Amino acid sequence: MTRQRPRLFLRLFMTIYRADMLSAQQNFILRRNLQVSFEQEKESFGCKERKSFVNTEMLVFIIEIIGTVAFASSGAMVGIRKKMDVLGVIVMAVMTAVGGGIIRDLVLGIHPPNTFKNPIYVEYSVLTAVILFVVFYIKKQMLDSKALFYYEKIMILLDAIGLGAFTVIGVETAYESGYVHHRFLLLFVGVITGVGGGMIRDMMAQQIPFILVKQIYACASLAGAGVCIWLMPYHKSASMILGAVVVVIIRILAATYRWDLPKIE
Repeated sequence: MTRQRPRLFLRLFMTIYRADMLSAQQNFILRRNLQVSFEQEKESFGCKERKSFVNTEMLVFIIEIIGTVAFASSGAMVGIRKKMDVLGVIVMAVMTAVGGGIIRDLVLGIHPPNTFKNPIYVEYSVLTAVILFVVFYIKKQMLDSKALFYYEKIMILLDAIGLGAFTVIGVETAYESGYVHHRFLLLFVGVITGVGGGMIRDMMAQQIPFILVKQIYACASLAGAGVCIWLMPYHKSASMILGAVVVVIIRILAATYRWDLPKIE
């Protein structure tokens, strides 16, 4: 009897161990099934899509801020060079940054335009203009120095970034407004969002709009908008990034190598 006790304890231990293992396995399967069921329930309620939507919205906001600062800088510099006062510089910066967006919203029937519903873009434009005005007011010699040459190079890059950013934002806004199958409208709205602010800036400065006389500009916006429209049904975020990159590359190459459209001298 004493010899059988270890065997009995061993059998009892193995039985309990197997029962615990079976229970643990069943609990694991139950937790896994509950997790899968929860994930499916989340998808059915659109939680997955919402996460993607939030990411896209954040990307759009970042692109808009980059474009706003870039275009506001170019508008402010035109005002400074035209010897405008601080108010004139601010107006030039704001209209350059948000002018294209206002035209876009009017074309799409968005009333009031987003600029007036969310003034953060105007605030960034005003801040950019004030900073540039103060810098050049304190150091007026920068307007006639070699530093201005490098600043102009930087401005070409910023302007290209702004053009690319606002072009794809225009396409995305029209796309989200329900004009998915209206390709010409998507193209037009993308381009006018990109170049509209610059046209308003140049007309306010009493000069021929930059896009009509300088290196390839509107064509770069046109190409980027086309890429964005083509890829938009497959992946919105990727289409916007690639479209903006196309605009920036074409614009930088055009400015570097002096690419011009044919004209009569």
